[in-house]
Amino acid sequence: MSAPKGTRPPNAGRGRPPGAANKVTRDVRAALATFAEGNVQKLQGWLDAVAEKDPGKAADLFIRVLEYHMPKLARTELHGKDGQAGIELRVSFVDVPPR
Repeated sequence: MSAPKGTRPPNAGRGRPPGAANKVTRDVRAALATFAEGNVQKLQGWLDAVAEKDPGKAADLFIRVLEYHMPKLARTELHGKDGQAGIELRVSFVDVPPR
């Protein structure tokens, strides 16, 4: 029989919070992080070896690896003046005094 309307069961809210990883997911992520940290130096060598034969492929691989460190942002559509697609971007470089 269910609880009367307006009352909460005694164990309500005691589960894992929404979005929290379960134990297996947490352990797998930790194992992958340990593996990745232990192979960072090898990754540099692999990228260097690929870059000798095909620099473009090495750049592509590097970008793919970066996606795991810094996820892609959602795409947005930008509109310039008069509703035309585009945006003006100005970049300026300044000298930064040494610390």
